[in-house]
Amino acid sequence: MRIHFIAIGGSVMHNLAISLAEQGHQVTGSDDQILEPSRSRLADANLLPPSLGWDTDRITEDLDAVILGMHAEADNPELLRAQELKIKIYSFPEFVYQQSLTKNRVVIAGTYGKTTIMSMIMHVLKKLNRDFDYLVGAHLEGFDSLIKLTPSAELILIEGDEYFASSIDNRSKFLFYNPNIALISGVEWDNFRTIISEEDYYKQFESFISTIVPKGTLIYNKDNAKLKKIVEQTSDCKINRHGYKLPEYTINKGVTYLHLNNEDVPLKVFGKHNLSNIAGAYTVCEWLGVTREEFYQSIKDFKSSIRYLELVASNSRSVVYQDFAHTPSKLKSSIHAVKEQFPNQALVTIIELNAYESLNEDFLQQYQNSMTESDFAVVFIGANALKENNKLLGNITEKLQPIFNHEAFKVITDVNELEKFLEGFKSNGYNLLFMSSSNYSGVNMVSFADKFLKII
Repeated sequence: MRIHFIAIGGSVMHNLAISLAEQGHQVTGSDDQILEPSRSRLADANLLPPSLGWDTDRITEDLDAVILGMHAEADNPELLRAQELKIKIYSFPEFVYQQSLTKNRVVIAGTYGKTTIMSMIMHVLKKLNRDFDYLVGAHLEGFDSLIKLTPSAELILIEGDEYFASSIDNRSKFLFYNPNIALISGVEWDNFRTIISEEDYYKQFESFISTIVPKGTLIYNKDNAKLKKIVEQTSDCKINRHGYKLPEYTINKGVTYLHLNNEDVPLKVFGKHNLSNIAGAYTVCEWLGVTREEFYQSIKDFKSSIRYLELVASNSRSVVYQDFAHTPSKLKSSIHAVKEQFPNQALVTIIELNAYESLNEDFLQQYQNSMTESDFAVVFIGANALKENNKLLGNITEKLQPIFNHEAFKVITDVNELEKFLEGFKSNGYNLLFMSSSNYSGVNMVSFADKFLKII
């Protein structure tokens, strides 16, 4: 096939382009911005566009398909030209589905935990030498790409999210996959940029359940009340339903153990949300023919993905973790996880708020009491985020303190001020948790952790 990618520089898009080129397809692409590591990876695969920008001359009648990335707007000139020539236009989830029609499709969905559950399943199947394709939302240890599509694999694991498929198709991505097995980790309306209406947000998951193939299987988190209600509302779907819940566990000397019959299984991850994720991953693997013994033997050495409650630095008195989190529910669960794992140590929590939805004045109310378990709470808002949200200008602490409702509360808006705060904090006996979906204005997290621990 001759395939052209509009907005080839995206994290998933460039991985898909490389995968298709490796299969022998003729692949071209364009974008108005291509950052690292996409740029180098496309160059190594001889797929880097000769110049940045959009060029309608790249859209020719002999193309078999155009794949449209989220970065491309509805008035993109290449898109308009493809529509004019009546070339088949796919969003990437639509194309992935077409490439996996004959495969056993497993889709992992939910407001949170998708990537972690995906990585757990992939880790186990890889250790057991099972052949499978996949589409995952973050780079995982032991896997070179975000996507693997082959003609031979009979199984594909797909991380399915509820965001729009493309600029010309506002259906949620996970509605395209028609899974044989679907898992929903939980639902929580705490991400403002998806669908404004809370009711509509939950309806997306009802619709997702209805896309499971007849006699397929839904695996769901029974501990999530909103999800249980959604499952009950889809009782007319002719599918199997299999709930899972938080397993029994103990924490001993900073190590979490799962209780399984007569055996305690030590883990390299911690936190109730991760234990729930393990229960979900096990249930999926069980439906894929993995035995109980195989799963728990394999999961023992599973480590968190990069930036998912990842240990950054430590000394004999304190630990520093970073977590890819900015939504209220993630904030609460990650703080609770660290406090539960280290109950005798105080915790400093720093959350970076920079996304449009997190700083929306209406949505900010969702953060009410979200840092209560932390002993010292800091909100960091970078300069660029402040410029884009000028309603917050003025006394930001006065505006945010009543929301977070924390006595030991501080707002920092300058990265140098944050560095000085960490250097001056008397960290003996304190742990530190960084949380963000961004990068703290590009700071070196290890360096900041070392300043807190007084290593440098």
